Formats: sequence, C-alpha cells, structure tokens
Amino acid sequence: MKEFCYLLGTLLLLAHSGFAGPLAGTRPLDWEGDIASRLIDSADAFLLKKIEETMAAGKAENPDRAELARILGVVDERVATKPRFEVLGKVAEGENFIVSEVRWQAFGDVHGEGLWLSSPGATKTMIVIPDADQTPEVMAGSHGKLPMKYQTARTYAASGLNVFVPMLINRSAGSHTLSNREAIYRPAFELGRHLIGYEIQKILALVDRLGPDLVGVHGHGEGGMLALFAGAIDERIPKVIVSGYSGPGADLWQEPAERNVFGLLNQFDRASLERMIAPRELKNLVQPPAPKVFIEPKKSRGKPGRLLSTGDQEADPETSPLKIVRELDQEARHARQLHELDRHNQQLLVESPYVRQKFMAKLKTDSPQAFAESQKFYRDYFSEKVIGRFDDELLPANPRSREIEINEKVRAYEVVLDVFEDASFFAYGILIVPKDLKAGESRPCVVCQHGLEGRPQSTIGEKDAHYYGAFATRLAERGYVTFAPQNLYIFEDRFRTLQFKANSIGRTLFSLMVPQHQQITDWLGGLEFVDAERIGFYGLSYGGKSAMRIPPLVDNYCLSICSADFNDWVWKNASTRSPYSYSNKSEYEIFEFDLGSTFNYSEMAALIAPRPFMVERGHFDGVAPDERVALEFAKVRHLYAAKLGIGERAEIEWFVGPHKINGVGTFEFLDRWLKP
Repeated sequence: MKEFCYLLGTLLLLAHSGFAGPLAGTRPLDWEGDIASRLIDSADAFLLKKIEETMAAGKAENPDRAELARILGVVDERVATKPRFEVLGKVAEGENFIVSEVRWQAFGDVHGEGLWLSSPGATKTMIVIPDADQTPEVMAGSHGKLPMKYQTARTYAASGLNVFVPMLINRSAGSHTLSNREAIYRPAFELGRHLIGYEIQKILALVDRLGPDLVGVHGHGEGGMLALFAGAIDERIPKVIVSGYSGPGADLWQEPAERNVFGLLNQFDRASLERMIAPRELKNLVQPPAPKVFIEPKKSRGKPGRLLSTGDQEADPETSPLKIVRELDQEARHARQLHELDRHNQQLLVESPYVRQKFMAKLKTDSPQAFAESQKFYRDYFSEKVIGRFDDELLPANPRSREIEINEKVRAYEVVLDVFEDASFFAYGILIVPKDLKAGESRPCVVCQHGLEGRPQSTIGEKDAHYYGAFATRLAERGYVTFAPQNLYIFEDRFRTLQFKANSIGRTLFSLMVPQHQQITDWLGGLEFVDAERIGFYGLSYGGKSAMRIPPLVDNYCLSICSADFNDWVWKNASTRSPYSYSNKSEYEIFEFDLGSTFNYSEMAALIAPRPFMVERGHFDGVAPDERVALEFAKVRHLYAAKLGIGERAEIEWFVGPHKINGVGTFEFLDRWLKP
C-alpha cells in the first residue's frame, strides 16, 4: 500500500511539473453544471427514500408511550387538580345549556382557557378541541359561523353532556410575520418542548380534573391531531373522535413548522397510534373537512407549509346563533395564552444551564482515561439523539477530480467522493496543494468550511472575500494542504426543507454532513502527501456551527476552530427578548430538538476535548454580544484548564472586527498544533 501511495505522490509531482489533468490516483471529473445544486438534489432524494423506507418498516406492536410524550414535549409536571377550574362568568345561553368562560391551571404558570357548556343535571363530560383557527365560540355556535351539524360542542351540550372547549394558539401572523404557532414552537423545540405538547398538557389537565366523568375527546383539524396524540399517550381517555386529521405521514415535512416532531415517523404512524388507543374506541369522521392552510415561501420569516383540505364544507342557512349574554374579548384571551407560553419557554431557558449541568454530571475528569471512557456515552447520545445517525456503510470513495486555477503557488482540484449508495449521495469540495511539496513528504491538512449560502469557492478567494479572506488559499500558501467541502446549507428553502425531512425520521442536516466529512477525512488521510494524524477543522459562521457538531463525531479531526459563530447557542435560539435571537429570523431550519437539556456549545466542546479547540471572535460580530461568547467560552476554559489540566489547548482570539475570518491567532494556533 505504501509503495502504491508513493507512486501516487510521484505522479503528483509530475503533475506539478506541468502535466494538466486530474489529481494522480483519481479518475477525471467530467460533471457539468452546478455541483452544489446536484448535491442538494442527491441529499433530497436520499432523505425521501429514507422516509419511504421508514414508513414501510414494521412498527413495534407496543409503541412506547413515554417516548411519544418526550418527543411531543409532554414532559412538564402538571399542577394539582384543585381548584378544578375557575368559572369567569356566563357568556351565552343555548337551548338547554349555559356557556361560561372558564380557565384552569395546567403546568407551571400556564393555564388552559376556553368555554364550558354546562347542562342542568349532566354528570358526564366531553372535551371538544377545535382547529387552531376556530375559536371555542365557533364550535359552541355562539355566532352561527359553522353549519349546525359542525357545531360539535353545541351538539354534545344539547344532547345532555357537559362540554369543555379549550382554545388553541391560532395561525395568524404575529410579530415578525411569523404565525403565532410557529413563534411558540421555535424556542419550545430548542428546549425539548413543543406547542403540540403544551396544548396536550392543557387537555390532560382537564382529564386530570374530570376523572371518571369524562366520556371522551373529540377534535377537529389541529384539535383532531391533539385528540389522537392525547388518546395515545393517556389511557384514561375512554374514547377518541377525530375529524380533519389523517395522522402523521410521509409528507409531514410539508406541513407547517409547528407540526415538526423530531423522529415521529420512526415509531408513530397512524396505525401505531391506533394500536396505542385500542381497545378503547377510536372514531374517524369524514366531515367536517380538514382545514386548508398554505404558507407561501418568502411571504413570512416562517417555514413554508401546507395543510390540504379533504373536501368542501357544506352550507347550512338554517344555523341560528346562541343568545349572547356577554361578549368575550377573544383577542385578549389569546394574548394571555401566548404570553403564558412564551413566559414558560423563557423560564425554561433560565433553568436550562442547570438542567445541562445535571445531564453532564456523569462526565469524569479525574484522569484522561476516565474522561475518555465517560465521554463515550455523551458522544453516542449526541450522535443518536441530537444529530441523528444513518447506519448506511460508506462506499469506497471513488475519487474524481479536475484541476482548477488559483495562483502560481498552489495547485487546486475540484474533487467528488462517493458517500452513500442510495440516491448516489456524495461529497464535493476543492483540494489545494502547495507546489513546494516534495516527493514522499506528508503535510498537515486543514479542512476549511464555508458558511451559510457559501461554496468552496468562497474560501479560496473567488467570492465573499470580505468574510473569508481566501483562508483556504492562504493556509495552502503557508504550507498546509487544504480542503474546502461543500456543505448542505445552500439554496435557501431547498436546503431548509431538508432539515424537516430529516427531522421527521429523527435526523438532521448534520446526519448527512457527518458521513460526508468522515469520507473526506478518510480519503485525505490516505493521500501520501497528507499526514492523517494532523487534519484540522476550521469553519466560519454556519461552518462554525459545523465546527461544533462534526469534529465530536469524526475522530479524524485532531482539532477544531469555530469562527464567527461560538456563543450561548441555546439562548440564541430560544430567547424571545434578545435582538440576536433566531426565534424571529428567517432561518427557520436552525432549531435542534432539546439542546436546552443536553448540549450547548460548551457541552459540545466537551465532546471535542481533549483535542485542541479555538474560538475566533470579532468584537463587532452580530452573532452575539461579547459577554455571551465569553460566558460560554469560560465553561470550555474551565473544563480544559481547571479540570483536565490542558489549558494550553483551549484558546479564544478577540479581534476588533466584524463577522469574518481574521486569520491571525488562528493561523498561529494551527501552526502550533499541526506543524512539527
């Protein structure tokens, strides 16, 4: 093997002497068109096939209720059942029932609110859950806006049942053009909760209070989804009736963001949920039709999405409204509900460092051996539960390349490597080799990672020079072999929807990028002129996010540099107060489930340790304020210096500048740790 590699090195030197063509030992790359676009298409096809396989795979006969509750965010302890509920006054009168405004405690400081339709002498109760865009008043028939046969709450009350109708957060656009539902979903998802879970908790708080008086739960649209999930989780619900919701399916990724449940399709398709409810009664109604929702791309900062109606609603001119006694301020009620959920999210954010501290308590630092051994659990958890892992075997790399021009000091090649067989998923990037490389010599290598909407060409000086400073080329001129991969975060909605496809089966964008980098570093380490023990990672912005997530799972990286991204990441995603937060920005794919309880950036750095780790930080970088960066890095420094006794391996460079590669302290860091 060594003789063969030496031959490759010799051929490379011949190529450097003037022979134009592919890199020695590779086949010619003859692909035309935009390879980055081709890569996104291949990732898309791969994920769609994996979704199809997941849906076709057999599910457990006894699905795990606790796991369903976890991924739906039904995890907060509900409050005591006394008082049962607070009646705030009568609002309407029906044929033989009274409609009252009601609220009840659910969890933390969060209440459920809605209507109570009480029939004289009734002892049994039905919970009726409307669609997100239907108020309780509509379901009760207060204003006659629905055909009589669809005024479900009114029908049950007229039949002699007590009826509770909880209100849901609606889909209307709130601040920053986000729907109210997505605005609550985003920070909740980051914190291991979910708007779906919050609303289920409000329903289950009623179940707690009603006990044996409960007849069943009937839901429509969003309410049908909640009824189905609630019935699957809680066996105390004797009967479930669903309309306007067919259950989770392969097109889950096309639905609005707040329907995104991490890993839902792995265990919980419609048939699984039905088994969880059986032998209790589950009734599916064709009417009313499902709600029709369409969130257009570019019309808001939210995720594009759709819910398709299954039919047209019939007209009913004979509908008569109830007698209104007092008009409710429905907007104020909705605002209270939004405020309570936002406040709960923000309180979870405040508590999250203590939750992560408890989570990481098993990490031992009394010796290098104990640290390495205890770190395995956390790396596995990060891989399986946070990033998500595909078990597909890597293909032989089958490298293809073609030479491109940069300058007279280096040679550069576009390179394509096979990764996974399904959908021909591959890796692509630019390799740069110093021209002064001698036969038989092996050099350290730096993988230089672009940021959002970037390309390998961004790192070599062809574009975005003010951000990247051609750092891949500059490092090659400094004597390093460099490789600039094309990561998946390019083409806006095309890549962002990949995240939701991946999430539906418990994966993320990084579930694809980690094996790409494994293949890249395996191939680089096999080149005669690359020292496999000295391959470092250096990424800017979204490449900095990659620097926190890929090296923990790719041991071939001997160090990692996070540039223009390192900060209090959970805060940046979950805060609804900070102007730096992603909670109201257009990066709707950025949220990762339950990082708040597991891995902020300091905990991710603990998965990189004891390998050298560095942060590059411009004082005027808009990613986060200095104090947030310093606070999170102080935790990294404490681990490296105080606990592991390797403080020289953890550094931060502060420079007066914006969101960019500075290339001063980081270059010195690379020289110190990579050069002999």
